[in-house]
Amino acid sequence: MLTVADIMTKDVVTIRGNTTVREMAGIFDTMRFGSLPVVDETGNLTGIVSASDLVEQDRPLHIPTVISLFDWIIPLGGEGSLQRDLNKITAQTASELASTDVTTVTPSDSVSSVAEIMSSKKLHSLPVLEGKKLVGIVSRIDIIRSMNR
Repeated sequence: MLTVADIMTKDVVTIRGNTTVREMAGIFDTMRFGSLPVVDETGNLTGIVSASDLVEQDRPLHIPTVISLFDWIIPLGGEGSLQRDLNKITAQTASELASTDVTTVTPSDSVSSVAEIMSSKKLHSLPVLEGKKLVGIVSRIDIIRSMNR
């Protein structure tokens, strides 16, 4: 049975929380990655930025429809989603843009379980952690390559 350790990329390109949006755009452009793990100074994963996160910065802000009831203004769709959109659009650094609720796997996880996670959550890559430390990344192409073994 193949494990994540057998197929993962160990030499991972990472960024720090203070990496700017412009620097991230350059990395995405030259390296052709779909996501960049954000790590602290000790190599612990703190979040992940996807190319889609950067693209969202260029989209127009959707102001939610509101209703007024007894002098209250109630946003339809929720205040939280408007705040998240504002935060994404105005982000200047990786720590401001990164998703912190990251699905991760371990080196000992089976490739089939990783394939199931990627498929069910519609993810293209997953950080590989030992404890909190980033030790690799596994992507869909790694799984496809493993089929040739």
